[in-house]
Amino acid sequence: MRTIFLYFLLVSLTWTTAKAQVLDPVKWSTSVEKISDTEYDLISTATIDRGWHLYSQEVPEDGPIPTTFMYDTGKDVELIGNTTEEEGRTVNDPVFNMRIKYFDDSAEFRQRINILNKELSIVKGEVEFMVCDDMRCLPPAYIDLDFDLTKAKGFTGTDSVVSEEESTINFQEPVKVDSDEEVVITEEEEKEAENSGLWTIFILGMGAGLIALFTPCVFPLIPMTVSFFTKQSQNKAEGIKNAIIYGICIVVIYVILGTGVVAIFGASAINEFSTSVTFNLLFFIILVIFAVSFLGAFEIMLPQSWANKIDSKAGKGGYTGIFFMALALAIVSFSCTGPFVGNIIVLSATKGGLAPMIGMLGFSIALALPFGLFAAFPGWLNSLPKSGGWLNTVKVVLGFLELAFAFKFLSQADLVLQLHFLEREVFIAIWIAIFGALAFYLFGKIRLPHDSPLTHISVGRLSLGLLVLSFTIYMIPGLWGAPLNLISAFPPPLDYSESPYGVGNSKTGGGFSAGEAQVLPDGGHLLAPHQILAFNDYDKGMAYAKEVGKPVMLDFTGWACVNCRKMEQNVWPNDQVLNMLKNEVVLISLYVDDKRKLEDDEIVESQLRPGKQLKYIGQKWSEFQTIKFKTNTQPFYALIGHDEENLNDPVGYTPDAQEYLAWLKEGVAAYEN
Repeated sequence: MRTIFLYFLLVSLTWTTAKAQVLDPVKWSTSVEKISDTEYDLISTATIDRGWHLYSQEVPEDGPIPTTFMYDTGKDVELIGNTTEEEGRTVNDPVFNMRIKYFDDSAEFRQRINILNKELSIVKGEVEFMVCDDMRCLPPAYIDLDFDLTKAKGFTGTDSVVSEEESTINFQEPVKVDSDEEVVITEEEEKEAENSGLWTIFILGMGAGLIALFTPCVFPLIPMTVSFFTKQSQNKAEGIKNAIIYGICIVVIYVILGTGVVAIFGASAINEFSTSVTFNLLFFIILVIFAVSFLGAFEIMLPQSWANKIDSKAGKGGYTGIFFMALALAIVSFSCTGPFVGNIIVLSATKGGLAPMIGMLGFSIALALPFGLFAAFPGWLNSLPKSGGWLNTVKVVLGFLELAFAFKFLSQADLVLQLHFLEREVFIAIWIAIFGALAFYLFGKIRLPHDSPLTHISVGRLSLGLLVLSFTIYMIPGLWGAPLNLISAFPPPLDYSESPYGVGNSKTGGGFSAGEAQVLPDGGHLLAPHQILAFNDYDKGMAYAKEVGKPVMLDFTGWACVNCRKMEQNVWPNDQVLNMLKNEVVLISLYVDDKRKLEDDEIVESQLRPGKQLKYIGQKWSEFQTIKFKTNTQPFYALIGHDEENLNDPVGYTPDAQEYLAWLKEGVAAYEN
């Protein structure tokens, strides 16, 4: 399944050829409240028909399209914070199979602004939204919003003047989708789920802290620091107490760091990082810098003056001195712990809320734990392995892993933008190169800065090297289309590739009927994983159909339409169905949620929304489907002739392969007759 447009998911729907009905379940209105001489609240109110619900501004990945507000600010308006929304309801959605927040009956959204031009009277905006009921959903809609500042009411917000800006989008009647009854999550269940996510962050933070202990910047400090406390204390009990306080100070310092991240970015905004192209690119750059540092190119260090000032205060004694000793440790060891801290912040960004604080708590506890334990049991110090080259090996291995994971964030940005710079084969090739280099390093064939001379390979290092080499070899078939289930969450999906079947495989084999030239026509490509010749451009597909004398099957689909994928994975592979799709029809797949912008010469005025222009490719195909077929649900299949006439009644989601086959045969027979 394509993951590129995870945030623009069209819900899976069935369709019936019953009489058409225009559905318009949400009406939007606007009002303005004056807060001060220059500050206003722009209020967007959605009135929702009974039984329908409007999704929140924040939905999980793979979920429906969130409600999104855009405002024309320019030089006259400054946005203050993000658009806020009401509490709403959180449910287990049976269609998307996830917890989703939505609104019933009505919903109010507020955006505070600061007016820089006092002559300004109208602020324009737009809302993109998706609505569903218990059985069906409608595609995304775009509604213009006008906020009249001259009609703003006073500070109380009462009796606000409303200027209505209602939806004019026409929708065909979708019909029932088989699904379980919606289950409303109780407050206790929601809190339990949230706590579960925070526990995961806490455990991962502890894991990172434990690994950080075995780096050259931290590990040697354990016996040195513990010995200092035990020798400087008047008795063992005092030494243990001081070491424990030292550990607590470490925890406090890192938790303060996590608290600072929440305070700067805001608990509710942090989880937006993972869905942002900008932050995915930023995370990629940060992880690459950390990786190069771990590999020995340079060290990430805080200013030496900081360490000197803190070190001078650490000698004051008492609890204050202990705290500054802990702070000195955090500063001195930053070249090793910094990447771990950065990774935890990045990971926490995908969870939001208090996750950075919880992650730092877990990390700091793991980092501080040895100081208290070894102070209580100083005899354990003798069992610690001696510092040496193995510490740098740990650091280098972590550098290779950081570098590999960095490309996941770059891949996410590439998928969202549909740039196709980092397609599946390229991603896998990069990982093969990284882990192959790591294997050579572990076998002693590659030496990096700070490495000690390697006279022999230990059993542990050899075992790890063999494991990495095996993993590298495992990834190689992925270039030829192997699913690579062990790492399926990391590379781009199979159909986001130069060839659905990997490097070296023909793009044309099996996609044409016998006797046809094995050359892809203009605008054609092979649809993975069945090698069906398909077009994403209507005109080019129709031209090819006339050239080869075949009927056309229009496939109105979405990048992440659930039932669309079910049809492609469960129905289309049927031998007889697949044969007809390859040899009897020309497939034109039109993605109604394609967010790529239309070329300038393709931008036209919307027939459904007079005065508005179609901006995106998906809008073009969505409007085409609505006008021609009086419906706007997906999947939707229509067999047409060269004069664009219907050969039989179109169908929607048809999970029975034999029923779908009969429909195909009926349409092809009508074309031939």
